[in-house]
Amino acid sequence: MAVIASLHLQPLSSFSSSSSSSSPPPPSSKPLYLKFQTSHRENLRHLSSLGIVPQNPRLAPPANDLPVILSAVNFLKLKGFSDEDFPRLVFLCPQLFSPTFDISKLDPVFDFLTGELGASAEESRGLIVNCPNILLSDVEYCLRPTLVYLKELGLRNLNRASKTNAHVLNTRVEKLRGKMRFLKSIGFEHDEAARVCGRIPAIFGYSVEDNLRPKFEFLVYDMERELEELKKFPQYFGFSLGKRIKPRHWHLKKKNVNVSLSRMLMWGDQKFYSKWKP
Repeated sequence: MAVIASLHLQPLSSFSSSSSSSSPPPPSSKPLYLKFQTSHRENLRHLSSLGIVPQNPRLAPPANDLPVILSAVNFLKLKGFSDEDFPRLVFLCPQLFSPTFDISKLDPVFDFLTGELGASAEESRGLIVNCPNILLSDVEYCLRPTLVYLKELGLRNLNRASKTNAHVLNTRVEKLRGKMRFLKSIGFEHDEAARVCGRIPAIFGYSVEDNLRPKFEFLVYDMERELEELKKFPQYFGFSLGKRIKPRHWHLKKKNVNVSLSRMLMWGDQKFYSKWKP
């Protein structure tokens, strides 16, 4: 307590004089103490601005954890991530900034994205921002088999930084095969189903029981349309059953109008309902 009191009362002029002397200040001197405190606070403010630690200093992680968290931030910044990317990374993948997480485990994922997928540094960043959990995926058991399977189906340009590409790449092969099995079960040949997935890779993200099957059943049983029409316009699966498909079908049925699926669904509301007014 005596040392702290004496440091607190030491005049500023003595700091300048002591700094000009040849002997370095003792380890317990006030300048070093302030430097440490300021650095610690600045680190907390920086991490708080990125959304990594709470703004309330009472909820901040222990000082010993900060170097590990900061190393994760620096690692990602070296990979091209900006300050604006971090809140999303923290929200969707908080494990990255856990003091117990080994950031070096991410190296194989970045090597896969650039080496095997052929993504540039910016494309890799874009894919990760769209699906941060891809960083936690195992290259050998998830990412590589998925990439091979998607290429076999004819999907191309998977390195483009879209949300669909990011989530499809982070999907295990068995789940992808489930969509192919569904398409073949309703009458698509293997090559036809593969072409559908190539044209509409978002289909891999749709639930079979909650999305694809109800749409198919409505097409066949309520709309009384043939499978061949679906093969010509598989984009049908991408439209909302409740908000687009059903309302427009029942509207046209009241008007006793028959149009193609593409004409029925592709037009905007204004063009569609002005063409066939209620």
